[in-house]
Amino acid sequence: MNGKTSLSRKKIYKMKLKHKALLPKFLRYDWDKYFRLERQERWRRTRGQDNKTRLRIKGFPKPVMVGFRSPKLIRYLHPTGLREVIVNNVYEVEELKESKDRVILRISGKVGLKKRLEIISKAKELGFRVANGE
Repeated sequence: MNGKTSLSRKKIYKMKLKHKALLPKFLRYDWDKYFRLERQERWRRTRGQDNKTRLRIKGFPKPVMVGFRSPKLIRYLHPTGLREVIVNNVYEVEELKESKDRVILRISGKVGLKKRLEIISKAKELGFRVANGE
């Protein structure tokens, strides 16, 4: 983790689960009313003049607000409690040798199959964990 705090991975995982359980499901306003919106089950800001969600009226879905943000200790961490690092080539894997017990690798989506296989083999050789290296 970072130098300030050192929490165990189990505790970080429990904190992430607890935070996620407290969050409401942020769905687009009226997503259940229209089929075309039903396919867009993601948050879009409401902009209507009298929209009850925008006005934060009791009984209507809560809008996305800064107060729902995750705690600083667990922000940007993988569920295993490790910090995720996006890797594009073998050189970047070699640069992270010293921090292999604190980092989990994620291979970029822009990387092709040939280079992906090289990265996975190098990561296994150095003892890294790869999040998306099946």
